[in-house]
Amino acid sequence: MSKVITSVNQLDFNVSELENMPAPEKVLLVKPTYFSVEYVINPHMEGHIGDVDKLAAQNEWEHLKAAYEELGFYVHVEEGRRGFPDMVFCANQSLPNITKDGKKEVIMSVMNSEQRKGEVPFIQKVYEETSYEIVHLDNTRFSSFEGMGDAIWHFKKRLLWGGYGYRSSKEVYDVISETFDTPVIALELVDERFYHLDTCLCMLDSETVMYYPKAFTDNGKELIHTLFKNVIEVSKYEAEKLFACNATCPDGKNVFIQQGCVDVNHKLKEAGFKIHEFSTYQFLKSGGSVFCMKMLLW
Repeated sequence: MSKVITSVNQLDFNVSELENMPAPEKVLLVKPTYFSVEYVINPHMEGHIGDVDKLAAQNEWEHLKAAYEELGFYVHVEEGRRGFPDMVFCANQSLPNITKDGKKEVIMSVMNSEQRKGEVPFIQKVYEETSYEIVHLDNTRFSSFEGMGDAIWHFKKRLLWGGYGYRSSKEVYDVISETFDTPVIALELVDERFYHLDTCLCMLDSETVMYYPKAFTDNGKELIHTLFKNVIEVSKYEAEKLFACNATCPDGKNVFIQQGCVDVNHKLKEAGFKIHEFSTYQFLKSGGSVFCMKMLLW
């Protein structure tokens, strides 16, 4: 079922009716060896050029790696590359998929910023080595699509949530929907501080999401509240300063989140989730946190 939906009146299905998908069991991480803030391509980077403590960043990354291993995920570690300080944010360069017959495929990103375009071929090699079919977008038609920074799978359901407005174009979702034979809920982002969907919306399980409402239009908020049974709202401070929505819940139970999100952590615990807090303060200086720093794979 391929279609792009931008308002509630276009919905003709319930989430429970959609095809089931397996949860990923692998995690791709990129070493932060060359991570630093060397340029400004989002508001969070301003004032932080040359301000990264590389030893602290390495320690933060190691703690995250160990946590995935403790949950039983197979962790594939890729080397960082000199000249690409943001490659550590490996959610951005691709969008993987698995079909109901087990075929693995991936759409490679067209990075919005010139500084990051060279990251994509290195990440593509990981997929080539793990039996994924590679799909490239026509970059003469689409100037920007930043992978799972903006396109997020509904937990264990064949449904994509796609953000657009800053780093990904709305039109690209027609191609993605057709390529993956998957409906896409397209959400316009309206605050430059929340330039990726993964900065303002976090999938928790098939019925639960947390999000920062003011990053979305009224149409977007209505779609979110219609398709999720449980919606957890995040405060401006925790969303903007602590990147609470850039958490990840890889198994529908355990939430990895930047430390200090007191209000939303209380809500998550009340909803039955187990909280694992991490320091990602060095990565926040570049506009990313837990979700950005990994790619879940089949």
